[in-house]
Amino acid sequence: MTTALITGPTAGIGLSFATLLAAEGTDLVLVARDATRLEELAVRLRAQHHIACEVLPADLSVRSDSERVEARLADRELPIDLLVNNAGLAGDKGQTRQGFEMAFGVNHLGHFLLTQLLLDTLKASAPARVVTVASRAHLMAYQGLDWSTLQQPTRSLTGTREYGVSKLANILFSSHLAKVLEGSGVSSYSLHPGVVDTEVWREVPGFLRPLLRLRGLLTPEQGAQTTLYCALQAPAIESGLYYDKCRVKTPSRIAQDAQLAEQLWNKSVQWVKTE
Repeated sequence: MTTALITGPTAGIGLSFATLLAAEGTDLVLVARDATRLEELAVRLRAQHHIACEVLPADLSVRSDSERVEARLADRELPIDLLVNNAGLAGDKGQTRQGFEMAFGVNHLGHFLLTQLLLDTLKASAPARVVTVASRAHLMAYQGLDWSTLQQPTRSLTGTREYGVSKLANILFSSHLAKVLEGSGVSSYSLHPGVVDTEVWREVPGFLRPLLRLRGLLTPEQGAQTTLYCALQAPAIESGLYYDKCRVKTPSRIAQDAQLAEQLWNKSVQWVKTE
């Protein structure tokens, strides 16, 4: 029996993806901040699909919460065959409690830490996969990563520029993770789900939201398809690659920079150690 840990499963792509996996008979570990919504979802999925469904409330921008997730899994001796780094936000401005720009701290650093904590479990469960939901919004980060701004409050009016930086970080992280895991039986994939009508845009100013809809937003169910492909079908030999519409897609030039990916990895290791 396969067990998948999904972050951010209570709405949008995460909810659709969790439902699709449950229908496949996959046991689930659900991680999100809202304990009430998590439990309601778990009750529904257990009843409809007769799967095991563990609920772990956590704010992944807080180190102690991620550590509690890892400890709970270890206590229960639960395998993790699939880790889906799906949770995210866009347009929410400020800093995390650890002092990182909000989108970067949540979308990249929170998932970086969780993945680090679960590496041994993933290796013990091999063959296993790590799927990180990125975005073509990484194209906005055409100047790369400005290290000096990552530990400052959000600067842009809408937060979309910083969101693009966080999605670039997702792709760089996923590609370097594949190198770190080479030979372990654990593969890593990142993806663009499409421009999806989800709660991730809830903090974008209201007057700008119609502009998003003009781009032709997908439903969450449509947006979950590439995540599902990476989780179940993407070849292991394509570990480290980026996907769009269930196919390998070449990301931006900067997102292919192996040296930048290694720098981000090394800095992220130090940042999560010193939180």
